Amino acid sequence: MKTQKFKTNIACSNCLAKVTPILDAEPKIKSWSVDLQSEDRILTVESDDITADEVFKNVLKAGFIAKPE
Repeated sequence: MKTQKFKTNIACSNCLAKVTPILDAEPKIKSWSVDLQSEDRILTVESDDITADEVFKNVLKAGFIAKPE
């Protein structure tokens, strides 16, 4: 299992509610979380085979940005 971290602009629980169904629906993602307390709102993704670009595109579908840390 590979852990990837991304800086995001997911800033609040409402933002989290928008991105949750999209990330939950991605079969390559085993688990994920966003640290809303962090200044960079770090998204942590656990997966065997998802690329950083695929994570970026999934987060973008919800209207947010995820840049590799």
